[in-house]
Amino acid sequence: MTLLRSGGSGTADSRRRVPRVGDRALGLMLVLVSAAAFGAMPVLGKVAYRSGAEPVSLLAVRFAVAAALLLSIRAVLPGRGGAGPWPSGSTLVTLLALGGGVYVLQALSYFRALQFAPAALVAIVLYVYPSLVVLLAVVFLRERPTLAVVGCLLLSVLGVALTVGPVRGTVDPLGPALAAVSAVCYSVYIVLSSRVVPRVGPLTSICVVVCAAAVSYGTLALATRPAWPGDAGGWAAAVSVGVVGTVVAMLAFLAGLARLGPTDTSVASTLEPVVAAALGVAVLGEAITPAQAAGAVLVVAAVVALARVRGG
Repeated sequence: MTLLRSGGSGTADSRRRVPRVGDRALGLMLVLVSAAAFGAMPVLGKVAYRSGAEPVSLLAVRFAVAAALLLSIRAVLPGRGGAGPWPSGSTLVTLLALGGGVYVLQALSYFRALQFAPAALVAIVLYVYPSLVVLLAVVFLRERPTLAVVGCLLLSVLGVALTVGPVRGTVDPLGPALAAVSAVCYSVYIVLSSRVVPRVGPLTSICVVVCAAAVSYGTLALATRPAWPGDAGGWAAAVSVGVVGTVVAMLAFLAGLARLGPTDTSVASTLEPVVAAALGVAVLGEAITPAQAAGAVLVVAAVVALARVRGG
């Protein structure tokens, strides 16, 4: 079940409905588009890092570009395309907290984790988040996932573990600890967003979230003076992270979330590391093992099974 997109005050049960099959199919497609866009971000990030950028500078560029583009889009789409009225009161406070606090901590802890632990281990810990989302949805949203959905979740998590590959080398405990912080933050972000987005629409919601994140990272960049991209390719990659990995990814994610609800959205989002692995092979020339290919097949199978289980 998912919240009515026109939601507002009232009890959670009175604001829930069973989505139409076509609505669910669209929601699943949007989440898969989001996963593909998010999956491109690590590859773009590596290009920016090779030019000399640091996590704080990359994230500052990411959210500044995204904020400018989203505000421009909203300015030409008044009342359409998910551009609901600007929020106020507790809804505005929640969105500002999500963007300026939760999402900032999630992204920063993830990129910092990559500096202390292998990417494979960071990814494995991060993708505990679908299970956390299911747990939070059961406790706070009173969702009751079926055994079939839980099976899809377990299958996708296994696929992610295979896709990211084995962990090699010495591991600093701070790395997986930061990855766990990122997973918790992302889980909270998804569940809270599922309650707030239906009230004001995906576009307006993401405008507030991204603008709050842009202010936070801009302040952090001024305070820490990080290194910036050193060439045109690095700047192009950083801007692409803002356009593809933020505007496209987050708009599609929140629009899909409004149709699917947090549980199914988190399962479908596990396609992200599969896309990242495929782009790593195609763009960066990285190798892929048979086990990783098998993991990718399991994730895709989990997403297809989820669509069939839910009638999508």
